[in-house]
Amino acid sequence: MLTANHVKHYRLMAGITQKELAEKTGITRQTLSLIEKGTYNPSLKLCLNLCHVLNQTLDTVFWVEPS
Repeated sequence: MLTANHVKHYRLMAGITQKELAEKTGITRQTLSLIEKGTYNPSLKLCLNLCHVLNQTLDTVFWVEPS
């Protein structure tokens, strides 16, 4: 299974910087960068926080594609 995310896409649509989104969710900009690149696996709580700030649903931003 492949886990994918559209954090960067929705962050850009919201017109906010990595620094702003990181501050609003209580993480570092570096951690957010890794999430956007798909090299960091965020907790469910962090995923929900990101979705809340981006005003998106969890399944819109994060999903698992069957292999």
